Amino acid sequence: MAEHIAITVNGESRRAPAGSSIADLARLLELDPAKVAVERNGDIVPRSTLETVGLGDGDVLEIVHFVGGGDLGAGLGDDSWTVAGRTFRSRLIVGTGKYRDFAQNAAALEASGAEIVTVAVRRVNISDPKAPMLTDFIDPKRITYLPNTAGCFTAEDAIRTLRLAREAGGWDLIKLEVLGEAKTLYPDMRETLKATEVLAKEGFLPMVYCVDDPIAAKQLESAGAVAVMPLGAPIGSGLGIQNRVTIRLIVEGANVPVLVDAGVGTASDAAVAMELGCDGVLMNTAIAEAKDPVLMARAMKLSVEAGRAAYRAGRMGTRKYADPSSPLAGLI
Repeated sequence: MAEHIAITVNGESRRAPAGSSIADLARLLELDPAKVAVERNGDIVPRSTLETVGLGDGDVLEIVHFVGGGDLGAGLGDDSWTVAGRTFRSRLIVGTGKYRDFAQNAAALEASGAEIVTVAVRRVNISDPKAPMLTDFIDPKRITYLPNTAGCFTAEDAIRTLRLAREAGGWDLIKLEVLGEAKTLYPDMRETLKATEVLAKEGFLPMVYCVDDPIAAKQLESAGAVAVMPLGAPIGSGLGIQNRVTIRLIVEGANVPVLVDAGVGTASDAAVAMELGCDGVLMNTAIAEAKDPVLMARAMKLSVEAGRAAYRAGRMGTRKYADPSSPLAGLI
């Protein structure tokens, strides 16, 4: 009997002792089996079976974990919001990409008051298994992780990614995005709808990045989306909310939460999104690429709260001509 077998791990050729389990391989790579998800020959391996599933000669494995990608804050009294039966106080969702390091990311998250962070699913770096992991800095027991499909251009890739994400962390509330092409990062709505239907049938709760189209938003809702997330402008552009009319139409017609996802550049943009009646706003680059990300995170927290308060208060009507604040009668 051969002493070693040939396998492929995350695209690299490796040799493992014959008779090894997948958990044995993880430990050989200095990885904690409890912190990774494994796909073997195209099939997800349940974490509960990693100790018993043996490796075979020629096996192809993908081993992934969560990385940065795309504090419980004081809300507005009891003005919480609910998605898929889960209630949150903060209406700000932040990403975990583009920061200098995980420590800066964690500090910005604390300043933002966000209770949900989006995380990307990427291959474990098997050549440096002791490298810091996002979970070492942002506790998934305290902050809700929202695995996303950033970088996926087909429904098949998005579905595969989220199946691995569920195995890695057990999360069923996820953010789905299926991109059409790399220049604009606009969503491919045909692939997005296809993925939404499959994921919903498999028990996932998809919050879905979409175009600013009221019809597409209703189609996603019918397909099983638990929230729709129209873009305000292209991802990472910082152009602000360019489509107020269509976002407002989506808000008026939706029976699920609506969150602006993409395009926010500064605090006033976040306030605009909230003044349109959106349930929340998701951002990453606007905070991570600010000169002072922690201070900008604090600004975003305040702007989301201010925009929501303004929406609840009901703004004054607009007029064609001036209307004095003080009465003109009785002037000296």
